[in-house]
Amino acid sequence: MALQDGASARAIDDFIAAGDLIRGQLNAAGGLMVVRDFLALGQAPAELVRLSRVFGPEVENYRDTLTAARFFHDAIPEILVLSNLPPCNHPPPPRTEPRTEPSAAGAPAVQFPQQGNWHTDQSYRRPPPDISLLYGVILPPRDQGQTLFADCTAAYAALDPEMQERIGNLNGIHAPSWIGRTPDDVRAGAAPKPLLPHQEPQRHPLVRVHPDSGRPALYICEEKQMDFVEGPIEGLGRGPDGEGAALLRALLRHATRPEFIYVHEWSPGDLVIGDNRCLLHAATWYDAERHGRLIWRTTVMGNPGAEYDGEAKSWMPQDGTAPMQGMEDA
Repeated sequence: MALQDGASARAIDDFIAAGDLIRGQLNAAGGLMVVRDFLALGQAPAELVRLSRVFGPEVENYRDTLTAARFFHDAIPEILVLSNLPPCNHPPPPRTEPRTEPSAAGAPAVQFPQQGNWHTDQSYRRPPPDISLLYGVILPPRDQGQTLFADCTAAYAALDPEMQERIGNLNGIHAPSWIGRTPDDVRAGAAPKPLLPHQEPQRHPLVRVHPDSGRPALYICEEKQMDFVEGPIEGLGRGPDGEGAALLRALLRHATRPEFIYVHEWSPGDLVIGDNRCLLHAATWYDAERHGRLIWRTTVMGNPGAEYDGEAKSWMPQDGTAPMQGMEDA
């Protein structure tokens, strides 16, 4: 769903005042909303945090999550910086060959495994976050650096009944990419990084029921955000060549078919709101040697669903250690 807003600060207040309507529209649209020309936010990043509270009771402080310090905003702890510019120095994903079908000639590849990096934000925690808000500050040309979104509700509905039954009671094991549990790590024989209790991989259902819509959706991530030492799917053959890996890859290929995908071409001032409970998303390549890219992100939590009722935050240390202790080089 796309909306239009002007550059005035009043647009922020109007958006917040319409919170009930906005939340309803987001759910009706399947969990994805685009607000164009929201230029007022670029001059007042703290307002992005205030606006984010429309979508849940807690806007996360990234200094208290499993996040490396180079991604921190210099003044606002609730904003994550995604940028190839220093000090973040976060490179784009590899370039893929463009799609060639006449209806999408020149558009980026979308389907796994040609397009990697499909994920839902910070799924390696329990409870995982509900909503991510992405705001475009500095952007490469419109034919680069797109963000892709996959509708995992529609993808689940399109599975045959046998597959729906097969995966209905299975759990995926989600892990950060930097702890030595990716397929490449396992194949190389690398020892997994020692972890503190709050850094351990977390299990989530392969199928989550959305707490607002009541509709089931696939809840999976690309290979680098899954645990291939103990998983990636609990109870199935482990490792990059096991039964669990084969099922995960089949589900990723299915969920990222072109008919389930929205390709967002960024313009400055765009605000993109995505529901992690029912969407996957992926960044695409851009020429980082010629262009800078700066995206601000907030994440909102507080309504993950009945699966997580009463749970404490898995990623919060109980002994006073820092969340990223031992992971500072991530």
